[in-house]
Amino acid sequence: MKKNENAEASVLKIIPLGGLEQIGINITAFEYEDSIMIVDCGLGFPEDDMLGIDLVIPDVTYLEENIDKIKGFVITHGHEDHIGALPYVLKKINAPIYATKLTMGIIEHKLAEHGLDKQVTRKVIKFGQTITLGAFHVEYIKTNHSIVDAAALAIYTPQGIIVHTGDFKVDYTPIFGDAIDLQRFAELGKKGVLALLCDSTNAERPGFTPSEKTVGRTFDSIFEEHQKTRIIVATFASNVDRVQQIINSAYRYGRKVVIEGRSMVNIIETAIELECLSVPKNTLIDVDELKNYPDEKTIIITTGSQGERLAALSRMANATHKKVNIGPKDTIIFSSHPIPGNEKAVTKIINELLQKGADVIFQDTHVSGHACQEEIKLIYSLTQPKYAIPVHGEYKHLMAQAKIAEQLGINKKNIFIMRSGDVLKIEKKKAKIDGKVPFGTVFVDGLGVGDVGSVVLRDRQRLADDGIILVLMAMSSHDNQLLAGPDIVTRGFVYVKESDQLIDDIRRIAEDTSFNCQNREIKDWGKIKNSIKDSVGEYVWKVTKRRPMILPVIMEVE
Repeated sequence: MKKNENAEASVLKIIPLGGLEQIGINITAFEYEDSIMIVDCGLGFPEDDMLGIDLVIPDVTYLEENIDKIKGFVITHGHEDHIGALPYVLKKINAPIYATKLTMGIIEHKLAEHGLDKQVTRKVIKFGQTITLGAFHVEYIKTNHSIVDAAALAIYTPQGIIVHTGDFKVDYTPIFGDAIDLQRFAELGKKGVLALLCDSTNAERPGFTPSEKTVGRTFDSIFEEHQKTRIIVATFASNVDRVQQIINSAYRYGRKVVIEGRSMVNIIETAIELECLSVPKNTLIDVDELKNYPDEKTIIITTGSQGERLAALSRMANATHKKVNIGPKDTIIFSSHPIPGNEKAVTKIINELLQKGADVIFQDTHVSGHACQEEIKLIYSLTQPKYAIPVHGEYKHLMAQAKIAEQLGINKKNIFIMRSGDVLKIEKKKAKIDGKVPFGTVFVDGLGVGDVGSVVLRDRQRLADDGIILVLMAMSSHDNQLLAGPDIVTRGFVYVKESDQLIDDIRRIAEDTSFNCQNREIKDWGKIKNSIKDSVGEYVWKVTKRRPMILPVIMEVE
């Protein structure tokens, strides 16, 4: 198609399919004519009312409908909320993946677990390198975050340069690698930046985010003060810089280090292999070797800082871990802040650890990986974008960044607070949110992807709230005569041994309803079941003010 053959052909579209109004599920499509490139492909974690759900991934119906246009996935960094959905989405949309060294190492491990490692094209990108994806040219820019090898993107489009910061902070003294390449942001600003998509997570916080190195000094102080106890540190598996500082402190104080938790082991092994993590010789030991060393000469770095039920720290806290028992001679350090929604789970773990006599430390042992207000202002000042598009955050975070952009002189009409599924159309002289594409979330439950929807979740919630009543009956296939039952079975409703009268009443009502249907010559078993469900449900609500799930089961007898 020739350029400007029609009005639609010259429009650049930015389409977030997740990552707005929430923390997690980050995925954004950039579309121009017959080219679509996708930035990130993350997952989210279930909320309290998503009973039984393991993971939440984005609905990529729009991408499936336009699969012929897709040129590839461009990944900013290796956190789950940016890469976790890749194995699920790639089974529908097999497109090349572009990422930096450590990010790709983590992705490759995920692909191998899902049997996709030989099916998906992958290319490792260096900072400063530019790749071509159809109508787009994408340059990787060095940034700092709470994981090594995080990148911002300069996306060169026929309409102008789009800068996507990814998740970032400005850290002049990073643990690994160089500081953020502010010079490149400034150079792009001089060229002219059409739009800036900027991380909003800490947009409500004034000032600057402290350097990661400040945590290292805190660890040294804690190690100095707790030389007679075993130390267990819980942190995010992907925070390689944090793990590096813990290992440095352990080495200085003559301690052996155990890495515990499957995700932690996988990422640390990958980081060591790719030389993104430096471990002094003979410092790491296996968890089975703990018994060979005094407790005060060991440290365990583990997953579970967010109170995850199956994580290693949770199993240690509730005494189900096979190798580690918590006691009064343990000091537990939570080196993270609870993600919104996880506060209760974290508090529960802390209480369990304290009850076992352990000393728990959860203050001053974490710094954020996201930019605060002054760093956001710096990026805006360097890039001088025409359009501001806050991303990555709940609605209040997006609004906080919008206020910053307005304070810096960006016209309010050029600031776009988008919602997932919105289509932002940009032409030479104008931009507007115009239209909507299919979007939403898909639930992962065990091996099932998408087979649990809102109806199933509603049923699970109802079962959790009020339980279930089974009405079991046997009926003749010839004349619908009731041959046996009804028998009443309940789960999660009442304690049967103390509710004989209630169960008898339910049985009588079910039986009366069955006979009534027979007298009215109702032969459709579906209608009979619905009648029993309605009559039993009405009675149960009247006497208990509960609404259990009522499931009539009719067995056919010849």
